[in-house]
Amino acid sequence: MNHPTDINNVQAEERQAVATATAQARRILLHVGCGLARPERLPVCFHGPEWKEIRVDIDPRCQPDIIASITDLSPVEDGSVDAVWSSHNIEHLNSYEVPAALEEFRRVLKSAGFLLLTLPDIRAVARYIAEDRLDEPLYQSAMGPITPLDIVFGHQDSLQRGNHYMAHRTAFTSSTLGQALIDAGFEEVRVHEGRRWDLWAVATMPDTAPDLFEQMEGVIR
Repeated sequence: MNHPTDINNVQAEERQAVATATAQARRILLHVGCGLARPERLPVCFHGPEWKEIRVDIDPRCQPDIIASITDLSPVEDGSVDAVWSSHNIEHLNSYEVPAALEEFRRVLKSAGFLLLTLPDIRAVARYIAEDRLDEPLYQSAMGPITPLDIVFGHQDSLQRGNHYMAHRTAFTSSTLGQALIDAGFEEVRVHEGRRWDLWAVATMPDTAPDLFEQMEGVIR
């Protein structure tokens, strides 16, 4: 068990890592719920040399830069990152925890920053469930075939292997996701239905460049 002094030392080291990255790079990307390091899978808008990725995950086996829950990003200072990338992790929270996570995303963003977020579209998946196709593979992923059951409750093979972090505990439609982001205090939010039973959202801060949504069109569609 860690002693309080040990925890404080770890948090200090994590804050220093973010501060160092900020000093060395023009733009900081906070990749929350990052999983294993796969920089090639970042959205193309974050591939340029001007971006420095800081990886955050609750699972130490992923070897993130910061070990933390997305509901508590306290190692990251207020207004210190240019973008937050959240891919298929909000649905792993209980519904009552979602506001805290979204508020944390907004807190760490600079006044001209933005959030890019994707997660399952429960309405799109529900069509297959209504047709009694719960176990029918929808697409192939790096983890194997993905079924509506995987999307609703979490990847079943991973859960069977003991990875409880893969469980899904809440879900969104385009309207409920948009409202959650507005309630979290973002300036403007746009949500689009994706091509793989998913939703994509861009949420901006007060000073975000007005042409950001145009820049993101090729990413979120």
